[in-house]
Amino acid sequence: MTRTKSGIIFSLLLLVMAILHPHTALASEERKMQDEVIYMIMVDRFNNGDSSNDRDANINDPLAYHGGDFKGITEKLDYIKDMGFTAIWLTPIFENMDKGYHGYWIKDLYQTNKYFGTMEEFKTLVEEAHKRDIKVFLDFVVNHVGPNHEWLNDSSKKEWFHENKSISNWNDQHEVETGWLYDLPDLNQENPEVSKYLLDASKWWIQETDIDGYRLDTVKHVPKAFWTDFSAEVKSVKNTFFLIGEVWHDNPNVIVSYEDTGIDGFMDFYQNGALQAAFEKSNQSLGWLFSNNDRNNNLFERPELLGQFLDNHDMQRFTNLAIQNNQDPVERLKLGLTYLYTAPGIPIIYYGTEIALDGGNDPDNRRMMNFQANDELYEYIKKLGAVRQEQLALTRGDMELLVDDAGWTVYKRTYVDETIVVAINNTTKEQSVVLEEEITSGKELHGLLEGGLVKSEEAGYTIHLESGQYEIYKLVKQPENNRLALSVLIGGIILLLLVLFIWFKRFKQNKSA
Repeated sequence: MTRTKSGIIFSLLLLVMAILHPHTALASEERKMQDEVIYMIMVDRFNNGDSSNDRDANINDPLAYHGGDFKGITEKLDYIKDMGFTAIWLTPIFENMDKGYHGYWIKDLYQTNKYFGTMEEFKTLVEEAHKRDIKVFLDFVVNHVGPNHEWLNDSSKKEWFHENKSISNWNDQHEVETGWLYDLPDLNQENPEVSKYLLDASKWWIQETDIDGYRLDTVKHVPKAFWTDFSAEVKSVKNTFFLIGEVWHDNPNVIVSYEDTGIDGFMDFYQNGALQAAFEKSNQSLGWLFSNNDRNNNLFERPELLGQFLDNHDMQRFTNLAIQNNQDPVERLKLGLTYLYTAPGIPIIYYGTEIALDGGNDPDNRRMMNFQANDELYEYIKKLGAVRQEQLALTRGDMELLVDDAGWTVYKRTYVDETIVVAINNTTKEQSVVLEEEITSGKELHGLLEGGLVKSEEAGYTIHLESGQYEIYKLVKQPENNRLALSVLIGGIILLLLVLFIWFKRFKQNKSA
């Protein structure tokens, strides 16, 4: 077969494949941070890949190490990737004081926690994650060190710490920044030596391991001037480096006041409370979620970079909230995750959510992961992740509330010429709605989760869902409007078969001669 004919056949094959399998949305546009979905891992409680570093681990003691490590996470990267996660956030991996299984009692920012593994093993974890196009974010702590740290007895470091006082007035910012949080030695970032140590260490990890970002712990307990320096320094090493800050406060104006420091995004604790209230039981309005989204758009310069979450390692698990309300936690999680994956912001999912892992307050909310549990939620998260990555309207589009009736909620996301409609029935009854003026007529709504179809009728689009059900619809042209594409497809296949037939016939003739 000549090169010309080979080229024709190859081109036709590409054409057919392009029509049958259109590129995902992100294939045509540059990946942005708001496109990410983050899986949060408490390193010690995820997966034990190397029992030789367990030391005095005791899985029966909730305040002791349980054995999770770098190798364990590396072994589960495909598991994480399959669910659609594009980034992992690890609790602090640095050397800790005794009993610091959680990682927040820092002893040395230049050493790995020996319970978790070596520096080489961590580098392998990052390399393997990057091979799978998964970003790696580390939890970074600059506010304090671990209890009874040796520096407290070092006379040369006397000025490294603020005076040992607890925080009594949380409205006094000076006290918030200088007080000892949970009796942990509070570092004085205004001391040049302290500042240099912290900044140098933050850059060193990027240079040594090529990590992609930091989740910044206890941001409001550290002066804004330091965060401004910190942001500039880390981004001088890697300009794409992402910073997401924990400013745990009920007032969103306090959170937004840190935006000028160079921190890219923030954990949206205010929205977290609304998410839990909306989905921990049935028949709850989702109205506050949309009001908060409008507030975010008005307050924040980059609202799309706010981290949205149902729970995390510092609070009661969402599963536990549902159980306390005599609700099915799997159903509750499916409803909440449907909103989380289709609303503005970066979804952050706490490990164990995919198995509805139970847990009350700290440390009960940090139970060891069980990979033998039912995979119903795992499969649902996998499906949600695929839909979110394929529809740019879900990560970059405007959001408009169409229906809000005590848990029966319908909203749409629009981006350029793409429209997504999300319906969530968080009520104890079946629900229906007819959308007329809200959506362009003469098209169809294709269900992306269950595959249902809603056709445009004279009255509009009728969406019907049973109690506790949900669907994500994509607005598409009706089949009769796709005749040209169908004709091209059929014509391409016929032409391809014809060329193959002619080539095969000549090949047989030449072989016979």
